[in-house]
Amino acid sequence: QAQLVESGGGLVQPGGSLRLSCSASGFTFDYFTIAWFRRAPGKEREGIASLSTTDGSTHYADSVKGRFTISRDNAKNTVYLQMDSLKLEDTAVYYCAADYLRRYSESLRDLGYDYWGQGTQVTVSS
Repeated sequence: QAQLVESGGGLVQPGGSLRLSCSASGFTFDYFTIAWFRRAPGKEREGIASLSTTDGSTHYADSVKGRFTISRDNAKNTVYLQMDSLKLEDTAVYYCAADYLRRYSESLRDLGYDYWGQGTQVTVSS
């Protein structure tokens, strides 16, 4: 059964760092676009970063650009989200998603993704 599993969430102080992991089982990430989304309390789900395994292109939302980095470990079939300079407003449940041959222009929109993880909580608090 194909599934995604996120890990790495937790509690961190403002300015700190966390690294989230998204591991796939039952399929490989080849030719998939992998994206990270988040949902903060009372807000809509937001696409924040994506990576195309076809050409390696990445896409970031303005809210995280320059602070978050998405990357892939082919051998582990895992995608990471390195989050630095965390802010209070980064507090949210973070989800990874995967979609086969998804267009770059659609990579941060949540409609139509084939697979979703269960989410991991990130709390930024002093």
